[in-house]
Amino acid sequence: MAGETVNAAEPRRVTIRTVAKAAGVSTATVSRVMSGVSTVKPELAERVRRVAEELSYRPSETARNLALGALRNIGALMPDLGNSYFHDVVKGMHDVASEEGFRLLIADHAGTSDDEFATAWDLMGHVDGLALLSTRIQLSGLKDLARQKTPVVLVNRVEHGVDLPMVGVDSFTAMLEICAHVAELGHRRVVYLSGSELAWQDRERWRAVRTSERFLGLDAVRVEADGTIETSFEAVEQALAHEPTALICFNDLAAVGAMSKLRELGLDVPGDISVTGFDDIVIGRHVFPAITTATSPRDELGRRAWALLHDAMNGRVPDETAVLVPASLRKRQSTGPVRAR
Repeated sequence: MAGETVNAAEPRRVTIRTVAKAAGVSTATVSRVMSGVSTVKPELAERVRRVAEELSYRPSETARNLALGALRNIGALMPDLGNSYFHDVVKGMHDVASEEGFRLLIADHAGTSDDEFATAWDLMGHVDGLALLSTRIQLSGLKDLARQKTPVVLVNRVEHGVDLPMVGVDSFTAMLEICAHVAELGHRRVVYLSGSELAWQDRERWRAVRTSERFLGLDAVRVEADGTIETSFEAVEQALAHEPTALICFNDLAAVGAMSKLRELGLDVPGDISVTGFDDIVIGRHVFPAITTATSPRDELGRRAWALLHDAMNGRVPDETAVLVPASLRKRQSTGPVRAR
């Protein structure tokens, strides 16, 4: 894909993880001490500073000592390099950033909020600005990052009380449209095959499904997955135990995994059970049946993320701190009317 992939935790380089482990504290505590936050206990702060000095650790020193923009690098940190959705968003960023003479450095993380925070902290030493895609970092960690000199933009996460620019897809409205489509086809008993509970998009999409219970008469059950093909494949039998007539999946990858399992079990889609996805990635159009989904404007999302990041790197305050772009329903062959039982 566009850009360069880097391993943010380079061998033999002292990172925030190294200091945290040696001092016996969390990476978040190290960041607060190094940022000068006064809420850390004095004796604990002194221990962290002593360990940092012994290890010759200097957080983001290169970025802080160079003039703004001198590195001509921006970073993108994502939860899953294997998910083409993120590729498309990052390509949108790269296309416009490269026109301004910036290179794009790409990294992923292990999926936990602590590891993502530590990776973000380390990556900030290599870039002039950083985009966090579908970040799962805790609020305290996001506030720590907001205090640093390197600008940070949140993509597909909107949080009140965090002083960072944000852009995301309006998952709530689009998922309501999916639920309305399913209800129009006569479905009432549905299962929501979830994404990660740490993801803001999952919270928004599940909120829409719950709202549809009140306004559209759906009877919805949540079954935990993580938005990947394999995990969703494995979750289908648990979902079927609730006897749904439709599976509303967190994203298209989950829908692909679900339909694969349904075929294995001898069930027809949509004859026996309807399936929906979200995002409208390429694979969803070419499986059989093609997936009913919501088209997420990934290129626009990436371009808007770059615009916010570019403004932040140049000290400009955006007119809106949080921007939501709409997604649109795409009706395809994976949904149909309820079969009489």
